[in-house]
Amino acid sequence: MRRHLIDMFHRFKVNKSDDMVQINHYGKGLAALLDPRHREGLPNSIGEVDAIERRSSGISLMASDQIKTSLVVATLGRIVELEKLFKSLADQDRSDFEVIVVDQNTDDRLAPLCTAAWPFPVSRIHTPTARGLSRARNAGLKVAKGELLLFPDDDCWYPRSFLSRGIELMSTAQVDVLTGRAADEAGNDINGKYSRAPHTITRANVWVSGIEWVMLFRKTALLAVNGFDDDVGVGASTPWQACEGQDILLRALDKGLKCRFDPTFFGHHPRFDDISAKAMQAKGRSYGRGLGYVLRVRRYGLVSAANWIGRPVISLLLSGATGDLERCKYLFNVALGRLEGYLGRTFAPRS
Repeated sequence: MRRHLIDMFHRFKVNKSDDMVQINHYGKGLAALLDPRHREGLPNSIGEVDAIERRSSGISLMASDQIKTSLVVATLGRIVELEKLFKSLADQDRSDFEVIVVDQNTDDRLAPLCTAAWPFPVSRIHTPTARGLSRARNAGLKVAKGELLLFPDDDCWYPRSFLSRGIELMSTAQVDVLTGRAADEAGNDINGKYSRAPHTITRANVWVSGIEWVMLFRKTALLAVNGFDDDVGVGASTPWQACEGQDILLRALDKGLKCRFDPTFFGHHPRFDDISAKAMQAKGRSYGRGLGYVLRVRRYGLVSAANWIGRPVISLLLSGATGDLERCKYLFNVALGRLEGYLGRTFAPRS
């Protein structure tokens, strides 16, 4: 008994490094050792204690070679929304996946959530000094065990058959990347424009072919393109705050990889139009910069650039005719942001 107690105390630990925080907790196993009612049939090894703890907490026992999919979640400043995502993952109709949380908070607010009893393994990478969505996704990619990877937003959630549907579609189509769309819980498109029909992704249709947190990648595809571009996406140290998804798809196409969009593959997210008008204007400007930048670095010509910059200008004129001043401001910021991105320079601060 004494040996088991000593072993248990040695196993209750926090391992830290600059890149990873892993918390192992064995409270229930220790309680079992101390309770006289459980002294018969005590575990004979630390491995058995580990199994008792994981079974009692509801955590599935899964070897690394049983993990099909790794879900890498970059997060900053959110707890309630992340818990909602976790609950939707706990309700999935398959369990052969892991969750890797790349925590960019400066504190340990997410430790309780990440060490709770979820029916899937959770790892937490703490990177408070390295910000940016793409940078965080690449950090998760480095430690991912699955042959497939998904990069959920920290405020999205998924329908119950999401993973099964994605894996089925990817297998049937024999593709390297499968993309889908953002939808409300009735299945209607939100937060973007998407094709209504499944299709092979090309340079011409990539802009209506998915959203980053509904993109399922083979790990081999991600490694072939060296992951996401750290300089593109929300939180990057550059002005190019969006379209990292289109950027990585375009680089995959350049490598000859097969990418496919299917509108029956979708997840859920809060609507962008639920935020304030001022916030929407700022988002339009920063996201526009990202689109313009990707147009330029992925060698889209002046005709394509004029098309993407001109679209919101035309919409602005139509909105002006109806007197919708707030929408005019938003569309002006979108157009200006796209111009800035394509030129590779910014003008006045976002308004």
